[in-house]
Amino acid sequence: MTLKEPLPVAPGTDDARAGQPHRATAWPEARAAAVRAGASARAGRAPLGVPLGQALGQVLAEPLRALTDLPPFDTSAMDGWAVAGPGPWTVRAEGAVLAGQTAAAVAVDGEAVRIATGARVPAGTTAVVRTEHARTEHAVLRALREVVPGQDIRPRGQECRAGDELLPAGTVVTPAVLGLAAAAGYDELPVPPRPRVEILVLGDELLTTGLPHDGLIRDALGPMLGPWLAALGADVLATRRIGDEAEELYAAVTCSAADLVLTTGGTAAGPVDHVHGVLDKAGATLLVDGVKVRPGHPMLLARLAAEPTRAEPAPSEPTRAEPTRAEPGPSEPTRPERPHVRHLVGLPGNPLAAVSGLLTLAQPLLAALTGAAAAAPAPPRVPVQDEVHGHPYDTRLVPVVRRGGRAVPLRYNGPAMLRGIAAADGLAVVPPGGARPGQELDVLDLPWPVAEGAVPAQGACFT
Repeated sequence: MTLKEPLPVAPGTDDARAGQPHRATAWPEARAAAVRAGASARAGRAPLGVPLGQALGQVLAEPLRALTDLPPFDTSAMDGWAVAGPGPWTVRAEGAVLAGQTAAAVAVDGEAVRIATGARVPAGTTAVVRTEHARTEHAVLRALREVVPGQDIRPRGQECRAGDELLPAGTVVTPAVLGLAAAAGYDELPVPPRPRVEILVLGDELLTTGLPHDGLIRDALGPMLGPWLAALGADVLATRRIGDEAEELYAAVTCSAADLVLTTGGTAAGPVDHVHGVLDKAGATLLVDGVKVRPGHPMLLARLAAEPTRAEPAPSEPTRAEPTRAEPGPSEPTRPERPHVRHLVGLPGNPLAAVSGLLTLAQPLLAALTGAAAAAPAPPRVPVQDEVHGHPYDTRLVPVVRRGGRAVPLRYNGPAMLRGIAAADGLAVVPPGGARPGQELDVLDLPWPVAEGAVPAQGACFT
């Protein structure tokens, strides 16, 4: 729906903005809409080849397929002796076979040669006898226990064959994934481009330094949102401060090169709330206009008018990730231009309400845009320690800390407060009507590590 189209009416509600009927979206449906928006914007975005050392924490844009057999040749699993045929064996006079060396001469039945873990076993080797399972006397090797053909030899392709899918697209790149990729022959990994985000902090009343005075207050969102979005994997292009001027906001929104524009404030129906009017003028399409959640119900999500991007080289069938090239060569086929799908998330101006909007709309959209949504686990369900009062009709997001396997609600949870969320390790999703002690609730994790119960001294700040 566009801003010019009437919206369905909820009983007893009206849109004071223009006398149009208005209906907020249920909180789960709003998050689902954000995921769909991010997934649609992700379609067709060419992956980037990122060096292994820079890929940690990103998401595989394509399945990880082995570029070689693993192991690539038969190797020794232990330090010991490579033997051929039944024993006892004559010890060859040449030096040991070491890892990283070229293959030794072909083994002959009745012979043994020293071998190190990871070394390529000589052709014709029957088994590897561990050092502690054999003894030598006068250049003759005797086994101290039965020797089974193939023992302590890692055969070529034991873990995988070239072309096998090792991990699916959407897998988060962990240190173990980096090790596997290196072993499988990769120098780079294909990952989605990091979403570009621009933050527009709105309001004439905001100070960037000093103490509040004469009706002016400090901007709490500018310093908070950039690092928060970076922790979600975004490339924050800029945090800009825009006064209460509609034309200035319109220029900032329409000229932004970001995949996601994030505004703070201006989403309600006050005299200087210009976000809806700017989106209307810009030809945007509203996907979510208000959410049944407290705090933060005036949040919104819109798809901005698409702008075409330049043509890109058509993808080939590389055996490994290739770096993105700026321009196609003279003989390379090109894709037709595709639109650059951009979105805007309008956050309320109150700080905790803005956090609610960030977790409701921006975080799911960014996760879908990078492919991380598919790999993300469902929010953990944690029993709440105390009764939590709810809204009669709306979901509530309440800062909590985990203690003894339970979620303890924090007191400072008003829409303009940050004291609770600063001490929290998550936000509990409280259904309409509230929650009773012991009831299990979804808890939205925050994108930074917090030790359980590691809360600053708030003492009486728990409800």
